[in-house]
Amino acid sequence: MENGAQGGGTGPELTGQVLFYKRPEPLSVERHGKLGVKQVAAPFSFLKTAHAVPITVSEFGVAATCYPIIFVGEQKTPVAVMGIRQGENEYVDANGNPDPDNYIPAFARRYPFVFASDNQSDRLLLCLDVEAPMISDQPDVALFEGQEPSKFTQDAIEFCKEFERQRRATVEFVEMLEKEGLFETKTVSFTPRDAQGQPGEPQKIADYFAVSEEGLNNLTNDKFQEIRNTGALAPMYAHMVSLMNWQRVIQRTLRRLGQGQAAPAAN
Repeated sequence: MENGAQGGGTGPELTGQVLFYKRPEPLSVERHGKLGVKQVAAPFSFLKTAHAVPITVSEFGVAATCYPIIFVGEQKTPVAVMGIRQGENEYVDANGNPDPDNYIPAFARRYPFVFASDNQSDRLLLCLDVEAPMISDQPDVALFEGQEPSKFTQDAIEFCKEFERQRRATVEFVEMLEKEGLFETKTVSFTPRDAQGQPGEPQKIADYFAVSEEGLNNLTNDKFQEIRNTGALAPMYAHMVSLMNWQRVIQRTLRRLGQGQAAPAAN
């Protein structure tokens, strides 16, 4: 599978839609030769409405220090939970600036670049969201130098290549968990309290998939050693420990809303 910037022409048909990207186009010198990147006040402002952001298995360790890591959807995509309500990120302030003490997933850091699949051939094309606020025809850093990608663009290509490698490794990790029957369904909820500290009705936040500690403990010694030898145990344990961060996300929401304390419950 090939990847990189594209030459001339109208461009192939692209597949799929990606969170955060409004109008991604295959990067080419003909269409984007005069464009570049300028400094903007809040380059991650698009995260304000993302309550969950996909992460790769290589990020589990660092993400687990900040957020709950859960698996969602039919594909059981791992995501870092950044808010308990749809469209609200508790780790980005009103000005669109992420909390500097918390990790920003690579899924967001690669923006405004992304690889997209080409329907007409078995390859990936580097695309650019031309509606990104930092993309400008009066840039601080150019995308191209003459006919060739600039150093900035070359670095972006390498970053996206590495992200694609980690994305594929994550798919394999999830497939392994599925094959070994190590997923279980969980629910997380919380009980709000009023100004007098009296509990209200429990409110469900999410249903999700998680690694089953019981399933892990029930593996045979040979199977456990086989999984350990793949390096999969560390991210599995990081994920399980990360679920303790539900309390952190819930309290951030309640502080912002001025609703005091709440007790989370997971099962």
